[in-house]
Amino acid sequence: MLDLIMCVDDDPITLMLLKKVIDKAAFSKETITAQNGEEALEFFKSLKNTLTKDTTTNLPQLIFLDLNMPVMGGWEFLDCFNTPEYLNFNDIKVVILSSTIDPEDISKSKTYPIVIDFLPKPITTSILDYLKTKI
Repeated sequence: MLDLIMCVDDDPITLMLLKKVIDKAAFSKETITAQNGEEALEFFKSLKNTLTKDTTTNLPQLIFLDLNMPVMGGWEFLDCFNTPEYLNFNDIKVVILSSTIDPEDISKSKTYPIVIDFLPKPITTSILDYLKTKI
């Protein structure tokens, strides 16, 4: 079981279902959410100021990321998150959750070393069981 994961999605129903499935599967002790990539980056900026070299407390171990969101989408988030400004967080793995499985998007996701998988929505307990083997 992971200690903390982050779900970045603009749809409140998707976030609610995701949290329920995560709880049912005992996948994570705590789940935090962000409504778009910009909100997620703000969370990490605020954490960056409290980090020391010896602590990784309160860091999500995994991010579930939607691609199509207002304000800042998943691709823009990944582009920013992979800059030196967020170097302290490069151990956090990302799973892209998308309602469309476009082969170009799947190929693009493989260009980001932190992205460990590209999976369809909605998430299920069997998908979480599969992810346990990859983390």
